[in-house]
Amino acid sequence: MARATGGRAGRHQRRSQALPINPAPPGGFGGQYKPLSISDMEQIYDVALRLLEELGVGEVPDRLHDLFLQQGARFEAGRIHIPRSLIAQAIAAAPKTITLHGRDSARSIEVGGGRVHFGTGGAAVQTLDLDSGDYRASTLQDLYDFARLQDQLTNVSWFTRCCVATDLVGEEALDLNTAYALLAGTSKPVATSFTLAEHVAPIVKMMDMAEGREGAFSERPWLAAHISPMISPLRFGADAVEVCFECVAHNITVSCITAAQSGATAPATPAGFLAQSLAETLAALAMVHVMKPGHPMIFSNWPFVIDLRSGAFSGGGGEIALMNAASAQLSNWLGLVSGVASSMTDSKAIDAQYGAEKGVTALAAALSGANMIYESAGMT
Repeated sequence: MARATGGRAGRHQRRSQALPINPAPPGGFGGQYKPLSISDMEQIYDVALRLLEELGVGEVPDRLHDLFLQQGARFEAGRIHIPRSLIAQAIAAAPKTITLHGRDSARSIEVGGGRVHFGTGGAAVQTLDLDSGDYRASTLQDLYDFARLQDQLTNVSWFTRCCVATDLVGEEALDLNTAYALLAGTSKPVATSFTLAEHVAPIVKMMDMAEGREGAFSERPWLAAHISPMISPLRFGADAVEVCFECVAHNITVSCITAAQSGATAPATPAGFLAQSLAETLAALAMVHVMKPGHPMIFSNWPFVIDLRSGAFSGGGGEIALMNAASAQLSNWLGLVSGVASSMTDSKAIDAQYGAEKGVTALAAALSGANMIYESAGMT
């Protein structure tokens, strides 16, 4: 074996040179880590189907209620009961891979199968100021700067609005300016949320202006929508459902996010939690299916955990790493495009705990084959 030469100065020189290859390229394959057995997944899936069929989902908006009844669901005691057959139809019709378009077509990504992509996420109302070292209110300038930063980071596959511009007044101004910051800051695939359904059309119009003609954006939508139509446990959120209707009408890819919290809005036991959370995300998939069969939806089943001693959110513990990996495994087993929110941390400083927790939770999600790992950059 050839002996390294050059001493300390030589090592520094070699480390300063660019790596010949990207050590973690976007779209690498996961699936090696399988926290659940086939029997485990079958039992969890069966309980999820029983929850939807026997317990049902509450607070169904009238417009959605009618569509469900037309597709064979039944309404009883204020809840919509979704049959197994409708869930099977929704899964069968759902795209197994989805193209997330970039404004620059060369930066589009294909999500699905066992391919793993890391991206951003969140709705942080505070930003760590690099000059002062203190946390302060997030601004529109922060969002634009984050967009420009990640635009140059090859390991970040897409950019989801990661902070809330608290310096804007009014919900419409917030949604419009947030979308514009994404448009101006990067040509990668982007995603945002819409506070109200009536904000979707004006933003689509703005994107058409950027494309140069009316209707161009809907033909090749490069902005996806984050929507949380389910409120745990097992209820629909009326405003989010209306946003989903409007996004589907404009051909916008939707990431329907379930964000139950183990020990608070869902069971503390991993198996019980996974069954309820899967049922809620399947209900969101069925909702999209009755709106428009086969419409592209990211199956974003995001397990969250609270500390049962204090009630505080816990983002970096072993339980959340395990359950996010299990969630991705379940989604992939069903043949759905999977999304989880991993790579978070409970550290309040950029320190060893921060790095260790982000590294462990990101690795677990990636090795399980999660197609889209949100929160993986920038979030504390």
